[in-house]
Amino acid sequence: MAPAHSNGIAVDSIHATGNPDTPVEVVTDLLAQALEAKDSEAIKDLVKQAHDVMAGLDPYLEAVSSKPSQACSELIHRSLTHDWTQAFKQQKTQFHQKKECCAGALEGSFLKSLIRLTSAKTVLEVGMFTGTSTLAMAEALPEDGKVYALEIEPYLQQFAQPAFEAAGLAERIEVVLGPAEESIKELARRGVRFDVAFLDADKGGYLAYYKKLMDLQLINPGGIIVVDNSLMKGRVYAPGRMADELADAIREFNQFVIRDQRVEVVALPFRDGVNIVQRKRVAGDVVNTGLHNNLLLQRLKLTNKVALVTGAGQGIGRAFAHALGEAGASVAVVDVNKDKAAEVAGELADKGIRAVAVYADVTQKADCKRMVETVVQQLGGLHIGVNNAGINKNAAAEDTTEADWDLTFDINTKGVFLCCQEEGKHMLAQGYGKIINTASMATLLVPHPQKQIAYNASKAAVVKITQTLGAEWADRGLNVNCISPGIVNTALIQESKDLQPLVGEWLTQIPAGRLAEVTDLQAAIVYLASDASNYMVGHNLVIDGGQSIW
Repeated sequence: MAPAHSNGIAVDSIHATGNPDTPVEVVTDLLAQALEAKDSEAIKDLVKQAHDVMAGLDPYLEAVSSKPSQACSELIHRSLTHDWTQAFKQQKTQFHQKKECCAGALEGSFLKSLIRLTSAKTVLEVGMFTGTSTLAMAEALPEDGKVYALEIEPYLQQFAQPAFEAAGLAERIEVVLGPAEESIKELARRGVRFDVAFLDADKGGYLAYYKKLMDLQLINPGGIIVVDNSLMKGRVYAPGRMADELADAIREFNQFVIRDQRVEVVALPFRDGVNIVQRKRVAGDVVNTGLHNNLLLQRLKLTNKVALVTGAGQGIGRAFAHALGEAGASVAVVDVNKDKAAEVAGELADKGIRAVAVYADVTQKADCKRMVETVVQQLGGLHIGVNNAGINKNAAAEDTTEADWDLTFDINTKGVFLCCQEEGKHMLAQGYGKIINTASMATLLVPHPQKQIAYNASKAAVVKITQTLGAEWADRGLNVNCISPGIVNTALIQESKDLQPLVGEWLTQIPAGRLAEVTDLQAAIVYLASDASNYMVGHNLVIDGGQSIW
């Protein structure tokens, strides 16, 4: 039976298998043997074994964990060697800070990993001290992410700020000075919400901070609250403890959270204890729970899907391949240029994305058939086909050659149809698939001042192919849609002596005031490839900065 300790929480003291497993269980078993041993040498040997297990734990964990960045290492060193006693005597700090409060390398790496695992963009840190944990978390954020670090000591902000600036991360860190509870209220008034909140300040304030974060709905859906020092050096649960205000505060906090029906919590024996708290999934209808219990962002994931992208060796196709891979798909990089296809496949592999390079000339039916067969054989299936390969031969209508017309239609129109046909055969047989064709905003207007009749006509045909196949295949589990980019700032424009002089005039035609970047198209391709777009059929999704509405 599990004994009930004075903290009111029942605790099992023996591993489920009856044998010691974790380092703590091993040490507990060794000490239990020592308590029962009669021979002093036996006792000494058992205690030494226990000592060696625990003494080696933290050094070993640090040895097998990735090292912190140079910026973090330098700030940790400065914090550990700074004369905090002198700073307190000189009344630079309100409290006598201790170097032991500095977040170490392992703790910083742990927090950095949490930020990456949660894909966090906004982080709250309650309890800054010297900023080492702040810096580690900021390193894991995207450029437009931010850590809001709550600090009551102006001197500590001054101490850490040069390190933030030297690391080039000052823009990702906002230090909010003042009492933490008031700072949380102020951030709430500003409309700031958090993906991760890290509590590591005065232990007596934990409960108040937690209540504010929960009651004011300051944690984004899927976000977490990370609580440091939740074991308080074992004083929260060890029997025979002395009266301890800090341990009492942590004990009260732990008991409140475990009884809070809004959340689930896991307590980890990492360092001095870390609790990870997350809201429970709610019950209700499909809008409340999400389709198949998937929150919206989960519905955009392409886990266990296989995609192929033609013309993926550069430009828009390369960006599509990266986007689909980042969303979870395995990706076949298809191009008529073998070297470029291999290069992009290598880029994906470096990011941990399963990828293969496939050669295909989309104007040849045999190549399109072999392309699909190769992808299925090498990646285990095909669920997403992005038919992006295309060319543009600029010429006035009266000067357009028959050869250029035929080549443009062969690649842009016939190539799209042949790919759709071969992809469709496989997807119809499995009862599921997503096909996305690259059209153009030229299907909605006549781009100018450049002359490109063959391109405009070929892309208009792509839209009609998309609509026709969408109508034919929608009731058989296959969605066919297309995406129409505006003028995209690719190497085609950047390196063209004919097109580069036209950029200024194009910009006057675009309400957004800029050309599209390939990254402007990535979210759209993921949406069209995901189950979030299951009811979109034969649609031409236009992303042109507003050019087609002027």
